[in-house]
Amino acid sequence: MALVKPIIFQIVGYQNSGKTTIILKIIEILKNEGIKSATIKHHGHGGRPDILSQKDSAKHINAGAVASLVEGEGRICLQADETALTLEEQIRFVEFFRPDIILIEGHKMKSYPKLLILRDENDLSLISDVSNIKNVIVWHKDLINALREKLAVPVFHIKEEKALMKISKDLIKLVHNIDKKS
Repeated sequence: MALVKPIIFQIVGYQNSGKTTIILKIIEILKNEGIKSATIKHHGHGGRPDILSQKDSAKHINAGAVASLVEGEGRICLQADETALTLEEQIRFVEFFRPDIILIEGHKMKSYPKLLILRDENDLSLISDVSNIKNVIVWHKDLINALREKLAVPVFHIKEEKALMKISKDLIKLVHNIDKKS
């Protein structure tokens, strides 16, 4: 399979595993290296994501608009209602902003390359449930050796500083390899 821009990379794990914190750190590393990232987050808490109800854009949605876009000084905020896009449609939508990489938080069952985060042994079922695992981060050190024997991917402890640097550097290398071929 040929690599194309943008690179798609997922960060998956159960609720409260640290996905958002890890994505924020990866975004910062990528930005410091001149890599443009965009994110897609699955709202896995049930119901609709919150909106700022006092803003005009929310008032537009509440009045019946299917979408409301607000722009100011280079920032665009979009809210849409009654719009169910597949992950692939969301990716195509975000591609408009020409990112080098799209980081997806959640959507565990999709087959894009991913970082899997495991809090404890109760999360181990994810190893067989998800596909295309490229890296694993665990919260308990006693899981590291067992996972390294079971999976042929790097396994890190959540507190290892080098973990996110290595994962980010691998992503940066992919972006640069695509740029060389373009």
